[in-house]
Amino acid sequence: MIAPNNHINEAERLRELESYNILDSLPESDYDDLTKLAAEICGTPIALISLVDKDRQWFKSRYGLDAPETPRELAFCAHAINDAENTLLVNDARKDERFYDNPLVTGDPNVIFYAGVPLKSEAGLPLGTLCVIDNKPNGLNKGQKESLRILSKQVMNLLVLRKKNYELNKVVDELENKNQDLEQFAHVAAHDIKSPISNISNLAGMFLASYKSQLNDDGLGLIELIIKSSDQLYKFLERLMDYSANIDTVGEEKNYISLKNFSEKISNFYSSDQNLELNFNSEIKNLNINVIVVGQILTNLIGNAIKYNDKPKAKVDVNIDENEEYYIFSVQDNGPGIEKQYQDKIFDVFVKLSKTDRFGKEGTGLGLAIVSKMVAKLGGSISIESELGNGSIFSFTILK
Repeated sequence: MIAPNNHINEAERLRELESYNILDSLPESDYDDLTKLAAEICGTPIALISLVDKDRQWFKSRYGLDAPETPRELAFCAHAINDAENTLLVNDARKDERFYDNPLVTGDPNVIFYAGVPLKSEAGLPLGTLCVIDNKPNGLNKGQKESLRILSKQVMNLLVLRKKNYELNKVVDELENKNQDLEQFAHVAAHDIKSPISNISNLAGMFLASYKSQLNDDGLGLIELIIKSSDQLYKFLERLMDYSANIDTVGEEKNYISLKNFSEKISNFYSSDQNLELNFNSEIKNLNINVIVVGQILTNLIGNAIKYNDKPKAKVDVNIDENEEYYIFSVQDNGPGIEKQYQDKIFDVFVKLSKTDRFGKEGTGLGLAIVSKMVAKLGGSISIESELGNGSIFSFTILK
């Protein structure tokens, strides 16, 4: 027996193999389908997707063989990867000086015939092979060789796709972690700044109370501006803390509640508003939802529909539907509508489309950002349909 040599770029090849994060992964039907097809096309009892590691060959998929791996020094595939441009074809291993006394030939699984096509990465490095094996002398015709080559490309396509998905998931995880760090920083920073801002407002108020009679109109205006600006900043910081806290506390707890009780809970918030017509429409009798969080989402959307309405009487319709996976909510108003160019931005943090609401209060640009985050935490998504002069429809889904 002649043991296989290491690949000429062995260290680089092993790093490339490791980058696919494939070794010792669980079986996957997409790979198993290809080995079964390879065995049927080539008329062999065994077909393998073999990946050549440092000291072993490990089988990502195996058809007709129980062993999950074999030592590299015995591996036919370790020979095959040293000529990555060609198929290694061994018609009768008993007559080949490289393999005649190989334990895999003389004993189980009695590898007599072998054909292996190297699996080349995008970097041109061989990771292993797609191979077929028989326990008697055999060969491949031209069509079978071409079919095996085509199947080997499909194996590499699967490996590349898996690698890209793995890398994408890593990036997503890193971004989520960074986002959580940023939200935590915003919470801490807002908390630490609130106290000095409150002190400024209080001191300005005390100064105004003590020296009001000694100040001219300009002086009074400046002190009042300090107080007003400090109060606005304080409220903004409170909302910023709410943004962080609300996202962190969205949980998975769900409760069954009748639509009647749920709609009454929401409606009670606005029972004193004589300039509001609020309607709930649904054929659903009961909901299984996180009542508190979904309630917060709806009250925020309804509150916005009231605050930024330009009609003498605000009209808001809440429609609730469902399919197999989601509850589907929509909040429709008769307000001024939102221009198309702003509709993709309104769920971003700090985006404000109006300086003040109908009551003269300035928003923080955090309300819809909180809503969007809450919906996402509940496994759903949110969107808007709006036309200037014809109101808006905010629609969101909640995973059941």
